[in-house]
Amino acid sequence: MSRIIFDIETVGRDFESLDRTTQDYLLQWAETEEEKKGVKDSLSFYPLTGEIVTIGLLNPDTEKGVVFFQSSGEPLLPFEEEGIRFETGSEKEILEKFWDMIKSHDQFITFNGRSFDCPFILVRSAVHRIKPKRDLMPNRYNDTHIDLLDQLTFFGASRRRFNLDMWCRTFGIKSPKESGITGYEVKDLFRAGRYLDIAKYCIRDLRATRELFIRWENYIRFSPEHKP
Repeated sequence: MSRIIFDIETVGRDFESLDRTTQDYLLQWAETEEEKKGVKDSLSFYPLTGEIVTIGLLNPDTEKGVVFFQSSGEPLLPFEEEGIRFETGSEKEILEKFWDMIKSHDQFITFNGRSFDCPFILVRSAVHRIKPKRDLMPNRYNDTHIDLLDQLTFFGASRRRFNLDMWCRTFGIKSPKESGITGYEVKDLFRAGRYLDIAKYCIRDLRATRELFIRWENYIRFSPEHKP
């Protein structure tokens, strides 16, 4: 079976660049300055107010992968580092590359992909009039998409939904947050032109997800022994 892990990094639009009607809509329930700041800081969570700046894919069996990322100015030539190929492009271009790559895999693995990555990819693809080449949102219990957050909470039986960092720390896996970068810093890194740093942060997320997937597959997932 051919399988692939993927993850995205997103940034929100500048709040002041939004039209007044949209600003008023987003702030309609925010009363305090702190609440207004919270709204402005959360624009990267939604495909209507944010965009994808990085998409990473990693084969869990070969540990080889690729990361597609936005970079303003002169685009970097594709290069490879530690088994990972780095390629730049616009949001539309990196989405097109993502669909071309994922269509050949039988199974894909994410962490919280059903709630975040997949809907974000689908909506942003539609914005650019890109048709999906795979069903990213199959039946929740279908093995085509292994969302580790679903699996580790036993599809909601465990109510607390811990983040990737917490699961990594629990199982002794190196957390991508140990680099000092978190998803909340991606917007500032993007504005500072540190595009490659974002791409490498995404790869650390992928590698942590791979280790978590292996732990789940070997020690949590039930597989009845073969009977002759």
